[in-house]
Amino acid sequence: MLRAVQILLISFVLALSAAALPARAAEDIHALVDALGPGDFDARAEAIKALVASKDPHVGAILQNLSDGNLYSNPEGGPVLVKGGTDDEPVFTDPITGETVADVDPDSMSKVKINNSLRGVIATATSQLTLLSPDRGARLAAAQGLLKDADPANLELLTGALANEKDEEVRNTMEAARAVMVLKSDLPADQKQAAIDTIAERGGRSALTTLTAALSTAPAELKPAIEAHINSINRSLALWDIAQNIWYGLSLGSVLLLAAIGLAITFGVMGVINMAHGEMVMIGAYTTYVVQQYIATAYPEVADYSLALAVPAAFLFTGFVGFMLERLVIRHLYGRPLETLLATWGVSLILQQAVRTIFGPTNREVSNPSWMSGIFQAGGLAITWNRLWIIAFSLAVFFALLFILKRSAFGLQMRAVTQNRRMASSMGIRTGWVDAFTFALGSGIAGMAGVALSQIDNVSPNLGQSYIIDSFMVVVFGGVGNLWGTLVGALSLGVVNKFLEPFAGAVLGKILVLVLIILFIQKRPRGLFALKGRAVEA
Repeated sequence: MLRAVQILLISFVLALSAAALPARAAEDIHALVDALGPGDFDARAEAIKALVASKDPHVGAILQNLSDGNLYSNPEGGPVLVKGGTDDEPVFTDPITGETVADVDPDSMSKVKINNSLRGVIATATSQLTLLSPDRGARLAAAQGLLKDADPANLELLTGALANEKDEEVRNTMEAARAVMVLKSDLPADQKQAAIDTIAERGGRSALTTLTAALSTAPAELKPAIEAHINSINRSLALWDIAQNIWYGLSLGSVLLLAAIGLAITFGVMGVINMAHGEMVMIGAYTTYVVQQYIATAYPEVADYSLALAVPAAFLFTGFVGFMLERLVIRHLYGRPLETLLATWGVSLILQQAVRTIFGPTNREVSNPSWMSGIFQAGGLAITWNRLWIIAFSLAVFFALLFILKRSAFGLQMRAVTQNRRMASSMGIRTGWVDAFTFALGSGIAGMAGVALSQIDNVSPNLGQSYIIDSFMVVVFGGVGNLWGTLVGALSLGVVNKFLEPFAGAVLGKILVLVLIILFIQKRPRGLFALKGRAVEA
């Protein structure tokens, strides 16, 4: 019986102790918060350090309120509270529990002041709390912030965080930040040498800037190593710059390919100089805008995939417009290239004005879906997702069209008309309908080009005019009617443009490209890949 009573008493005491622990912890943290009120700035700095050392989960919010000027206290003593509400009707709450504190005289409360020195202490304390956060993203952001600032005063803080960090990416960022801090500090030369190697391994322009800044103040024995690393990084960056220009050129070339591929088959099969081709691109872009607006209103849950519906819609609608244009206008002007050029130019003006009347003269913005937004790094290359998807889409359209031309009955008829129209007609091919559907196919592909261009450019009535001249240059340079020539011509002109722009500027660069194409055509009038056939060779 006595043994049972002893066990009961011990259990009761332990239960009371366990219940008292949270209350005692709450009292301790309240005491540390209240220490922010009285005293000078040095006392508040010590109170901040004590708050961080307590590792209480409320410390981050308390420091944020202190930084924002929301903490108030009575100079004669009392708790530090958070002020909210309005100036006429202030509300004071407990900084730990968030509960409203009644019976507070607003006139007796004054703001807990901070100065620049104390702001630095708060920033360091906040970084320390973030570096020790259980959230990986928060730790990575804090490490990146320390890498950008690289204040040697945070060296001890960062070293402590490194000892507990397990995530590889966060740890690498912390090590880079620590290396930059060591380089800026007064530590011995051997530690600075290790820091130099760490920074150089990271590479990039930030490493080059750091090493260049360190070169002027580095000890004599470290300067050769720093100079060697600077030269190595410069060579690496030069190579990456070339690769980046090639990527930009391929990106521009893919846009030209989409805009020119439809023109290549219409110009190649019918020999029609269609000045309204750019307007087919523009109509495809406006179709994308209409489809996106409709889906966002009627079916918002699938709005992120509106482009998947915009592609076939733009192809069908612009294909229909192209078909009607051929049947109503162009088929009456075969064999008269100048009149065809003037007629299609007039049609382009009519289409532009029609779009201005329906949608207005202002630009329309087509938003990027989430899977086409953002940028990522591939080594030293900065690659945007929308450009990458456009390149993939351009190649998909190219190979799909190539398959149609090589493997379908319609493609066989189209190639027959291209190579020898009279022979094809004598074999029973209805060349008029081949012309009409070929023109519709080329216009539909131009509409799909408009879908892609809406993701990188504003949709406006003049959208197509920006690409029509370049499209003709691509077709003539690659070889009229040859798809492989169009592909090679578009990518080549895109890359050449991007390498000329830094030296000659955008406008002069285009002029130089035009001059080069004219000189090239003088030597090879049929372009890079000339079509074969009796009519062509006649």
